[in-house]
Amino acid sequence: MTPDPQWWRQAVVYQVYPRSFADSDGNGIGDLRGITSRVPYLRDLGIDAVWLSPFYPSALADGGYDVDDYRNVDPRLGTLADFDELVGALHAAGIRILVDIVANHSSNAHEWFRAALAAAPGAPERNRYIFRDGRGARGELPPNDWPSHFGPSAWTRTTNPDGTPGQWYLHLFAPEQPDLNWDDPEVAADFITTLRFWADRGVDGFRIDAAHLLKKDLSEPYRPVPTIGIVADYPDDGSHPLADRDEVHEIYRSWRRVFDEYTPPRVAVAETAAGPVRRARYAGADELGQAFDFDLLDTPWDAVAFRDTISACLDGARISGSSPTWTLSNHDIVRHASRYALQADTDLNRWLLANGTDPLPDLAQGLRRARAAAMLLLALPGSTYLYQGEELGLPEVADLPAEVLQDPQWFRDAGARKGRDGCRVPIPWEPTGPSFGFGSGGAHLPMPAWFSDYSVERQVGVPTSTLELYRAALRLRRELHAGESLTWDDGTEGVVSFVRDTGWRSITNMGSGPIPLPAGRILLASGPVPGHEVPGETTVWLQRTT
Repeated sequence: MTPDPQWWRQAVVYQVYPRSFADSDGNGIGDLRGITSRVPYLRDLGIDAVWLSPFYPSALADGGYDVDDYRNVDPRLGTLADFDELVGALHAAGIRILVDIVANHSSNAHEWFRAALAAAPGAPERNRYIFRDGRGARGELPPNDWPSHFGPSAWTRTTNPDGTPGQWYLHLFAPEQPDLNWDDPEVAADFITTLRFWADRGVDGFRIDAAHLLKKDLSEPYRPVPTIGIVADYPDDGSHPLADRDEVHEIYRSWRRVFDEYTPPRVAVAETAAGPVRRARYAGADELGQAFDFDLLDTPWDAVAFRDTISACLDGARISGSSPTWTLSNHDIVRHASRYALQADTDLNRWLLANGTDPLPDLAQGLRRARAAAMLLLALPGSTYLYQGEELGLPEVADLPAEVLQDPQWFRDAGARKGRDGCRVPIPWEPTGPSFGFGSGGAHLPMPAWFSDYSVERQVGVPTSTLELYRAALRLRRELHAGESLTWDDGTEGVVSFVRDTGWRSITNMGSGPIPLPAGRILLASGPVPGHEVPGETTVWLQRTT
């Protein structure tokens, strides 16, 4: 690989959810050696980098985002030697690697939190977290009514070593994920050590989980918090007591100084729910460099909505000097092949609680739209983040029975939210077997029989398959991408069309009926293009002829 410091600006990054990618030892949980064994697949797909979701020691209270040790590997997933082997294999294949940094909270099994529970109120060990006395005559009430992202309360009471009730600690996610106190210099210093630890092992960059939540205003009287979590509308003035506060940017400026110690500089992307204007600060060159543009995740299948969203993200990238980060799916949301199979106003949580039957999805429509949307994103300037299995056209597994669910959303909300397990089911490699080639010992989440038709083995070499479409699109993208701008075509109702720097055009017909095909040579299409028309729910890439 060339030491290009700008490689990330136009990269295609593939998210691997380690426990659901490939299992090398038959224990039902994907692992690092399993990922290493599939590096040839990733190379042939044509991606530029892998984003590896948490692989750290964890009790899996939240899918690995409850971290016991930030500088080690979960023994069920492998060892540090296995991690080094994976990095070497990826680099040898010309693929870079980003890892998750979960800095807002640790797990309750982290040695720091165990020490905090053993210490007295006010001790230095407790200052690494956010402990407060409760309200009421005996401290029996939480300090305030702040909500957790996983509901209902963001506070849990401790028990003192002598068995008496103790203080309360803050957790914006599950109780097993106590929030760290980023006003404590020891916390800040330890994460610098963690960043260097992984960068020294060859990691090329970092995805920063819940980047907007690290700094809090805990001054009294406590202010009300109407919303919290990853997807929320926060004020643009930094006034929310728990999210997107101005002080958080001092943290990321200190991290940037560490990133720039390396050649090429290490990169980072922020997961943040901040609005477009404030999002640009995280993506600035003096901070993380990029921030996720999640806007398309809830943009309805509508040409005007898509164009407006894309334009807003391009404007935000210009403000920051960064590049946009396009994505349609990830480990936290219903897969887009299913979202596009439903009406735009469908309540996805209610749909999941009905096991995906009310309403019934139009999976053929969902796949057509998913393929068209993928080609649209890959034609845009900026980086594109793909979620494992989307290149296979995988829909959501919506009918997982209650007894197999693992997501804390299900347990914390008493069954009111089914959670995210349906997009975390392991991906199918082969058309047969108890886990479709995932591993010899089954899978940690059940895989439905219909996964057979979506398996890698069934799609490899089939020109019309979704896998081969992604491979062709990624191959062409490398040849076609040059600059970082586009020119919108004059609006045709129901169509998103633009010309890229070198003169090629992307046309997405988001309507149901055909539209005329402009002059030019078809480079690639997301579906059949008969005659001189672009069918509905289809994207075409055209090379203009002179």
